[in-house]
Amino acid sequence: MQIPVIRGIIDRRILVNYRVDPSILAPLLPAPFRPKVIHGTGMAGICLIRLKQVRPAFLPAWLGMSSENAAHRTAVEWDDNGQVREGVYVRRRDTSSWLNALAGGRIFPGLHNHGKFTVTETSDRFSVALRSDDGVTSMSVRGHRTGQLPAASIFKSLDEASAFFQGGSLGYSATPDPSRFQGLTLRCLNWQVEPLQVEEVQSSFFENEAFFPKGTTEFDCALLMRGIDHEWHGESDLCCNAKATTDARGAPTSLPLPSKVLRTVGVFA
Repeated sequence: MQIPVIRGIIDRRILVNYRVDPSILAPLLPAPFRPKVIHGTGMAGICLIRLKQVRPAFLPAWLGMSSENAAHRTAVEWDDNGQVREGVYVRRRDTSSWLNALAGGRIFPGLHNHGKFTVTETSDRFSVALRSDDGVTSMSVRGHRTGQLPAASIFKSLDEASAFFQGGSLGYSATPDPSRFQGLTLRCLNWQVEPLQVEEVQSSFFENEAFFPKGTTEFDCALLMRGIDHEWHGESDLCCNAKATTDARGAPTSLPLPSKVLRTVGVFA
């Protein structure tokens, strides 16, 4: 989807990251995507981002909008004309903005679901919770700034973690057509991350054993970004002739799931 360049400020971005067994993660991804593996594990998570002064690049900052947003994402790779590309597959977006919810998938890429965000933060401590209006998604994270990653993290250093997630700047979101994905590239003009020591984390998706049997997924780390000037660039839609491995709601078409589970999946777009 081609849109004008969108500019703004990432006032706060928390990347909540989970290690996932690649054999469990792969069936949850539609073709042509496959898990991007690091040190033998797949990586998925939730991006909690507060945007400010968001507007077309040709407009002044004072006309920009603000919103709280969440994206359920998976680090992926795919083949494109003989080359391996990398980015993220976004299976669901939630937002505090009714404009985003109404315009998502139409005026700008990615279907958006409206939800309530509860945020409490200081310069060092952060607490963000989300509950979607449709009742499908709930999550929360609470933590504080720290100087190092958790000892159990799969990443060997903060630099390695930073490079891994910076490589996921190109994101493709699901659409009602399971063979078409809308693309968006995030260009940060001053990329900088720091570790967030998580005291408590909860996710209705990653704790759902219908998708992630016990022992196949585990919280890895959280990263914090603040005060980042950025631009969003629309990309051409990615279309795939191969049969998708998930339906429009993100449920694997190859796995017969009960109606209760399908309601839990929702529209992870």
